[in-house]
Amino acid sequence: MIRAFLAVELSEDVRAQIARVQQDLTSSLAREMPRAVRLSWVQPASIHLTIKFLGDIDEQGIEPLREALAAAVHAQRVLAVPLERLGAFPVLHAPRVLWVGAAERWERGDEAKRLAELHAAVEARCDSFGFAPDSRPLSPHLTLARIKAGAHEFGDTLASSKLLDRPLSLGALPVESVALIKSDLRPTGSIYTKLWDVRLNG
Repeated sequence: MIRAFLAVELSEDVRAQIARVQQDLTSSLAREMPRAVRLSWVQPASIHLTIKFLGDIDEQGIEPLREALAAAVHAQRVLAVPLERLGAFPVLHAPRVLWVGAAERWERGDEAKRLAELHAAVEARCDSFGFAPDSRPLSPHLTLARIKAGAHEFGDTLASSKLLDRPLSLGALPVESVALIKSDLRPTGSIYTKLWDVRLNG
């Protein structure tokens, strides 16, 4: 058995842009950050757009899953997710995750609908393999940091900084393929290995 998930990988350019944003945020927040706050910044090399978390899967099912997803994914056209704003989950006054993602206007547009269609196509194929369906719609965001301690204090600092109100311009995340990624949990963090990918049309 392996622990795995389906995701869109980032280009080296997007990774570089994210690293710059993380550095800028560290500098901007450092002077105001309460001592109780503990952040864990995600290494840019480990950041991806998760399409579906699969959990533990039998290695014999890897190739049949690829074959099933290949046709479904190829029926979808390539798209791009603009990285234009910072956000926090689940709520600003006590965030656990700091992320970068698309603006709200994009989420109401045609490209967002196509991303939802891709997610639905993947879900349908995974359902036929017995994977539990996701209870929430796909949220196109990339995790920059996790708040390990002092969530309320960090939320207050983030709110007073007005950083979430500032527009970003990191370009766009191309959605051109969906990869199966193996996750090995280590004491120092997860190690990710791509096993295969299937391409969208275009």
